[in-house]
Amino acid sequence: MGSKMGDKVLLVIAEEGDELVAGALNLIGGDTIYGRLWGCHPKAYYPSLHFEACYYQAIEAAIELNLNTVEAGAQGEHKIQRGYLPVKTYSSHYLPDEGFRNAIGDFVMREATQVELVMKLIRESGPFKEGTEFA
Repeated sequence: MGSKMGDKVLLVIAEEGDELVAGALNLIGGDTIYGRLWGCHPKAYYPSLHFEACYYQAIEAAIELNLNTVEAGAQGEHKIQRGYLPVKTYSSHYLPDEGFRNAIGDFVMREATQVELVMKLIRESGPFKEGTEFA
């Protein structure tokens, strides 16, 4: 990936001594850093390391690279306390089984109303001033 994408990849690693204990993979496109993968040694516990590696380092890199946005990825109520309020994301999937495709489609339609409501409630109770625009 590094040889093909070069400076469009930001890999944040954490080490203890000579041992790699965690890492966060970010991709850079346009004016945005996209946080995509996080991993930590399963037997290790490092309080706040996830936030440091995934959010704070990406924000610092975005400032240094003069990028406008750090997109921290979909899902995770834990992101709210770090100032990441929800934004809609889109994905596209091909489901060859018609019955499964219909069931998933029905669920997604029902879920959309709940997602809109939760996003509205979170934004209303978020840390930003009323009228702040989000992507």
